[in-house]
Amino acid sequence: MTIVEITSEPVELYKILKFEGVVSSGAEAKSVIADGQVLVNNEIETRKRKKIISGDIIEFADEKMQIQLSQTP
Repeated sequence: MTIVEITSEPVELYKILKFEGVVSSGAEAKSVIADGQVLVNNEIETRKRKKIISGDIIEFADEKMQIQLSQTP
Protein backbone atom coordinates (compact mmCIF):
# COMPACT_ATOMS: atom_id res chain seq x y z
CA MET A 1 0.00 0.00 0.00
CA THR A 2 1.25 3.45 -0.95
CA ILE A 3 1.02 6.31 1.54
CA VAL A 4 -0.15 9.54 -0.10
CA GLU A 5 0.49 12.71 1.87
CA ILE A 6 -1.83 15.67 1.38
CA THR A 7 -1.16 19.17 2.70
CA SER A 8 -4.79 20.09 3.29
CA GLU A 9 -8.09 18.29 3.44
CA PRO A 10 -10.46 17.51 1.96
CA VAL A 11 -9.15 16.70 -1.54
CA GLU A 12 -11.41 15.64 -4.41
CA LEU A 13 -11.06 11.99 -5.40
CA TYR A 14 -10.29 12.55 -9.08
CA LYS A 15 -7.42 14.91 -8.20
CA ILE A 16 -5.67 12.24 -6.13
CA LEU A 17 -5.85 9.72 -8.98
CA LYS A 18 -4.51 12.33 -11.40
CA PHE A 19 -1.70 13.70 -9.26
CA GLU A 20 -0.54 10.24 -8.15
CA GLY A 21 -0.22 9.23 -11.80
CA VAL A 22 -2.54 6.21 -11.70
CA VAL A 23 -4.42 7.80 -14.63
CA SER A 24 -3.06 10.07 -17.35
CA SER A 25 -5.52 12.97 -16.98
CA GLY A 26 -8.31 14.45 -14.95
CA ALA A 27 -10.79 13.40 -17.64
CA GLU A 28 -9.61 9.79 -17.41
CA ALA A 29 -9.86 9.93 -13.61
CA LYS A 30 -13.46 11.16 -13.82
CA SER A 31 -14.28 8.44 -16.35
CA VAL A 32 -12.95 5.50 -14.29
CA ILE A 33 -14.70 6.85 -11.18
CA ALA A 34 -18.01 7.22 -13.05
CA ASP A 35 -17.60 3.65 -14.37
CA GLY A 36 -17.42 2.32 -10.80
CA GLN A 37 -13.80 1.17 -11.03
CA VAL A 38 -12.61 3.00 -7.90
CA LEU A 39 -13.11 1.92 -4.30
CA VAL A 40 -12.96 4.28 -1.32
CA ASN A 41 -12.81 2.50 2.03
CA ASN A 42 -13.86 -0.80 0.37
CA GLU A 43 -16.97 0.68 -1.27
CA ILE A 44 -17.49 1.54 -4.94
CA GLU A 45 -17.40 5.31 -5.33
CA THR A 46 -18.91 7.02 -8.38
CA ARG A 47 -18.74 10.64 -7.20
CA LYS A 48 -15.83 12.35 -8.96
CA ARG A 49 -15.70 15.11 -6.39
CA LYS A 50 -15.95 12.83 -3.35
CA LYS A 51 -14.11 14.57 -0.54
CA ILE A 52 -11.13 12.48 0.59
CA ILE A 53 -9.65 12.98 4.05
CA SER A 54 -6.79 11.56 6.07
CA GLY A 55 -7.28 7.87 6.81
CA ASP A 56 -9.25 7.10 3.63
CA ILE A 57 -8.07 4.19 1.47
CA ILE A 58 -8.43 4.41 -2.30
CA GLU A 59 -8.18 1.38 -4.58
CA PHE A 60 -7.97 1.42 -8.37
CA ALA A 61 -6.59 -1.30 -10.66
CA ASP A 62 -3.57 -2.71 -8.81
CA GLU A 63 -3.02 0.45 -6.78
CA LYS A 64 -3.98 0.83 -3.12
CA MET A 65 -3.33 4.19 -1.46
CA GLN A 66 -3.81 5.39 2.09
CA ILE A 67 -4.25 9.12 2.55
CA GLN A 68 -2.37 10.92 5.32
CA LEU A 69 -2.34 14.58 6.23
CA SER A 70 1.20 15.91 6.03
CA GLN A 71 2.64 17.13 9.33
CA THR A 72 4.92 19.62 7.56
CA PRO A 73 3.99 23.22 8.39
